Amino acid sequence: MFRLSIAAAGKDRGTPTAEMTGTYLDRASGMARGLGIDGPSLHVIEAPKALSGPERQAREAELLLGAVPPGDGIILLEERGKNMKSRDIAALIEKHRDDGAGGLHFMIGGADGFGSALTKDHPQVRGTLSFGAATWPHMLCRVMLAEQLYRAMTLLAGHPYHRD
Repeated sequence: MFRLSIAAAGKDRGTPTAEMTGTYLDRASGMARGLGIDGPSLHVIEAPKALSGPERQAREAELLLGAVPPGDGIILLEERGKNMKSRDIAALIEKHRDDGAGGLHFMIGGADGFGSALTKDHPQVRGTLSFGAATWPHMLCRVMLAEQLYRAMTLLAGHPYHRD
């Protein structure tokens, strides 16, 4: 079964954004099974607080990559990433699933970004995604991404949730 996940740096437990993220991921998972998709799930990593700058970026990249099986694809969320419509996100997931990929994992880096350890040149990175030119708090990015994954599942399933 095709794996779909969010891998994110930093904690977000017991907050309204964590609850919203969980709600959208639960809704998406219910639809995903019928589409041959396992997930989407959320993998949260935390680098030691003693690290900072490039050392922290490198450790976060190592931990994020550890959440992704070898050979699966990665989409990096970054401010200079590609702006995509909801239908484009659904098509991206569908293409990777139908091409026989093992999975697709959307990554949200820490407060300092991904650094040089995890760039669009990494062999597992299949693309980038941006939610616009504004800077968003990481916790809101999780909610927005979880909602977009739910929306993608509804589009792929032909459910009327999405309105053009």
